[in-house]
Amino acid sequence: MNMNSLPVVVIGAGPVGLAAAAHLHARRMPVLVLEAGASVGAGMLQWAQVRMFSPWQFNIDREARILLAAQGWEGPNPDTFPTGAEVVQHYLRPLAATPALSGTIRLNSRVLAVSRVQHDLMKNAERDTSPFLIRYQNADGEHEILAQAVIDASGTVEQPNPLGAAGLLALGERALQAEIAYGMPDVLGEQRTRYAGKRVLVVGSGHSAFNVLNDLAVLAADAPKMQIHWAIRRSDLRRVLGGGEHDQLQERGRLGLKIKQLLDRGVLVLHPGFHLQRLARTDQGIVAFSNHQALPAVDEIIGCTGFRPNLSLLSELRLDLDPGTQSPRALAPLIDPNLHSCGSVRPHGAEELKHPDAGVYVVGMKSYGRAPTFLLLTGYEQVRSVVAAIAGDWESARRVELVLPETGVCITQFEDETPVASACCVPKSEAGLTLAETSDSACCGGAPKQDASACCVKDEQAKAQGQSGCGCGPAVTNIALPPVHKSSCCT
Repeated sequence: MNMNSLPVVVIGAGPVGLAAAAHLHARRMPVLVLEAGASVGAGMLQWAQVRMFSPWQFNIDREARILLAAQGWEGPNPDTFPTGAEVVQHYLRPLAATPALSGTIRLNSRVLAVSRVQHDLMKNAERDTSPFLIRYQNADGEHEILAQAVIDASGTVEQPNPLGAAGLLALGERALQAEIAYGMPDVLGEQRTRYAGKRVLVVGSGHSAFNVLNDLAVLAADAPKMQIHWAIRRSDLRRVLGGGEHDQLQERGRLGLKIKQLLDRGVLVLHPGFHLQRLARTDQGIVAFSNHQALPAVDEIIGCTGFRPNLSLLSELRLDLDPGTQSPRALAPLIDPNLHSCGSVRPHGAEELKHPDAGVYVVGMKSYGRAPTFLLLTGYEQVRSVVAAIAGDWESARRVELVLPETGVCITQFEDETPVASACCVPKSEAGLTLAETSDSACCGGAPKQDASACCVKDEQAKAQGQSGCGCGPAVTNIALPPVHKSSCCT
């Protein structure tokens, strides 16, 4: 069988999946996109009302823009911030309608499993030369199709993490599903009446929780008897609220500042250090319990505890996954929130995403496994590199073609330390070290000025000239750090 005559199957027609299709088209490779939802961008439509942290200029893939421009498409103002619905309406649907992609997308087609023809997980012989077999389901039943490669961009939005601190459903959580919403419900729109005037508990400390808390606060302005409780596992907010005005994704920084203001005004009631174990319905309402604490009774709960990948459809393939993050093993050190300090991640591609079964790649939000904070630009660079690798162009696949915005203040890996300077560089942030704990001689010409948001002298100088990027390597001991990709600040 001629493998090159088979399509590359892309699972998911969100921004990253359609970007993969655009890059495959640019390399004149056959492609088929299978989307479980009734529309492209179905996952984004689950948070349609939410405004993104990144402006339009960071949300449009390069090859996708070329396809759209050929049809006379004029992009939105690059400096404005779209909602999820606006991305689907003004970008994904026009992209899916281009002549290049319109015939390649099958909606309402849910992938059930991926394997290799006549090869289960155990079989070795001729495995790498056996095509992939994709089984999917639509209104007509189950179907199978063969592929030369598989790009899984199906995301994680359908698999929210449970509320329980142990990674399991809290005791009582299953029985209270009618009063629990996960993710970012449309508090100010379709579900306004559900929450207006109610006692609401939000669980989680990420940016999804910030959006929900902000919307609930807006709702509470018209409903003075409303109560908003916020439970987080961290003992304080020093690592939660983010970079504020130092965040180069300005909308994200502003949202953190808004939450701080709401806390200061008493609009939100914070419950730090709370590890939810049990939920119970009482005469007063729903009560959340930890080992040593019971929260005030509420009427509704919103879980913003993140998402996890559905890896079951790839269970017959040989994957090399990190046991903690459930991301590709080589990617894990770059994104693990236990080690990595910044919300942005150094650009990466096929080398970090490849698996023992050659030709299968998990990309987009799903590639991060359980790790948070994904930027679309990261996904677009992933698929550019992955498609190059599938085409056999490893020189292009290994080349980095992306500079990401920095996140502002970074988190250290030490729970009880005060956050250090707002840099995305190893000496000050990834190792969780202060200047006194780094070797100046190993820090690209020495340490920067004490008040500079930089990791070293050369980084400080580069930023003063309007450049961005980081990656200086410290001389530290007794701390395991991932290898650092050098950038302009370390030349």
